[in-house]
Amino acid sequence: MTVRPDRTPQVGDESLRRLSMVERAVTQRLDEALKVHGSGVDQWRILSLLVEQGACPMNAVADHAMLLAPKLSKLVDRMVSTNLVSRRVDNDDRRRVLIFATARGRAALEIWDVAVAEVQLRLREILGADADLLDSLLRRLSRGLQPGALPAAGDPVEPDAVQAGREPVL
Repeated sequence: MTVRPDRTPQVGDESLRRLSMVERAVTQRLDEALKVHGSGVDQWRILSLLVEQGACPMNAVADHAMLLAPKLSKLVDRMVSTNLVSRRVDNDDRRRVLIFATARGRAALEIWDVAVAEVQLRLREILGADADLLDSLLRRLSRGLQPGALPAAGDPVEPDAVQAGREPVL
């Protein structure tokens, strides 16, 4: 490892770079697969949440789709104009607006999910037997990066639990 005089070496710098590269490559493949069907990753994420959870407030959708409010608002406006989603006032909190998938949105999502499944299949082919292990590690990393929930350094991953289809004990 080369050490620049103005910087101490960081364990995992290359791993962080690779993680970013993989995220970009996967997102690009998903976007390409969805673009054929007139969609993109953001629209797919939004409709996936709404079909799974039902009507949701904008802030929950923004968190799930990993979008800032202004971009989400513009995207939802476009999705409303193409009848993929609809808006309504929350009956419990009249200040809040909920968005939900329309019948057309649900039908579009079924098509988009097929395109996404093809990308997922390709990733599983690349990873082979390690696909479940990667999923487990990503879940662990995601949980550990939540505010106030950092796991202790060196927490082991149980490969046997991954192979058995169980969530590893952390």
